[in-house]
Amino acid sequence: MSSPPSPSPNRWFKALRRTRLGEPCLRTYPLECVDLLRRARIAFQAGRTLKEGFRLAQLEAVVRMLEEHECDFVDALGRDLHKPRFETVVFELITVKNEALHAISNLKKWMEPQSVEKNLSTSLDECLVISEPLGVVFIMGTWCSPVQMCLVPLVGAIAAGNCALISPSEYTVHTAELLHRLIPFYLDNECFHVVLAGISDLPEIVELKFDHVFFTGNREDGSKIALAAARTLTPVTLILGGKNPCYVDQHCDIATTVQRIAWARFHNAGQSIMAPSYILCHTDVKARLVQALKCCLMQFYGPDPRESRSFGRMVNLEFFNRTRELLWRSGKVVVGGQVTEAEKYIAPTVLTEVAESDPIMQQEVFGPVLPVLTVNDVDEAIAFINKQEKPLCVYAYSTNNKVISKLMSETSSGSFCSNDCIFQSLMVALPFGGVGACGMGSFHGRYSFDTFSHRKACLLRGTRFECVTYLRYPPYEDRNLSLMTWACTLSQKSQGWCQIM
Repeated sequence: MSSPPSPSPNRWFKALRRTRLGEPCLRTYPLECVDLLRRARIAFQAGRTLKEGFRLAQLEAVVRMLEEHECDFVDALGRDLHKPRFETVVFELITVKNEALHAISNLKKWMEPQSVEKNLSTSLDECLVISEPLGVVFIMGTWCSPVQMCLVPLVGAIAAGNCALISPSEYTVHTAELLHRLIPFYLDNECFHVVLAGISDLPEIVELKFDHVFFTGNREDGSKIALAAARTLTPVTLILGGKNPCYVDQHCDIATTVQRIAWARFHNAGQSIMAPSYILCHTDVKARLVQALKCCLMQFYGPDPRESRSFGRMVNLEFFNRTRELLWRSGKVVVGGQVTEAEKYIAPTVLTEVAESDPIMQQEVFGPVLPVLTVNDVDEAIAFINKQEKPLCVYAYSTNNKVISKLMSETSSGSFCSNDCIFQSLMVALPFGGVGACGMGSFHGRYSFDTFSHRKACLLRGTRFECVTYLRYPPYEDRNLSLMTWACTLSQKSQGWCQIM
């Protein structure tokens, strides 16, 4: 089969700005990308990734890379996002290591064929589902969690036996370059490659034709990726942001609730697709909630968060200006609101008197701003949530289990968490993904393995039982049809479904 034509070079990769050492940043040119894809395909077709031993070795190499270069990752994320060491180690590196170690522990079981229920005509045969790798996959990470969102999907791709091209976000340039430098030293050089490209160039790379595309980012860019993938009938997993509602009931532990919400909203300077986007607060607890938020932010970041080593910065001026504009045009600032453009700093900010029509409620917000709206009861909160697009996450705080159950069952979202935030998106045992406008597909643990696998149905038959199967052959006769119908009726009575076919 001939290779697809290379897209026009003048629309390809923009050079990123500068490296850690002040030298021009590396970039992946068109012919290089085509060549990397070709090399990965050759490696996959040669069966290089099929053996359990190879997959385990690559997963162990990912763990070693993170352990041996922890300081490099801390430095890179510090340069890109002013990210505190604690947040980098816990929510970037440890999260990926947990995924890799979980895959290492369970890989043998995941790779085993799964037997399924048989019927009368296959009772002496084997009915199996075999997980086979898809081929060469393309993983595009987001800048919010640039290590986690590149390497967690990569762990699943490796475990499933695929080759992969990885594209870290251009916005976190130091982290992207670090991955570009380290991965060739740890992973197989023919099977796994890092490409450095701009977000506007990714659809053209997708059109080169991969076997699966995994994208994390905003809805606008996700739509472009999906459209490009559709041109070559490439399956996609999309993890897209949106507005994540957080309901606070009148029956809750205010102190604990505020700490958990404030941490989730303001860690990484509010730049997270999983963070709560706004609070729907019961009217009876609004005053206490706002006061508790003020005290909590003082406790977290001190009187001047700008001086705190625990608070980050906006990734670039584009996101800084967008967030500042939304902040100034919405509601009333009751906490924070200070900005320093030279540092890309926006203080942790709480807004009240926010209307549903305010700009901050109409757009996805990547920044440390938390609007607080009021509702009269849980039914009003559910109605408000269900008027919007389906969110990636719904959060609910209440000591009343009936309230939690009602919110969980009467709203639709990619994930749900009660009395905490974000942690449901980090667990290896739970799938994390979107529904509706916030994406499709899921990942983490076994779900990542399944995302990057084809579950092939296999029926291994013998030539016995021809005394039954001969009934299907022409010439078709009423007698044979009557026997088939009778056998189906018997099996339905005993099994609840037809076992003859």
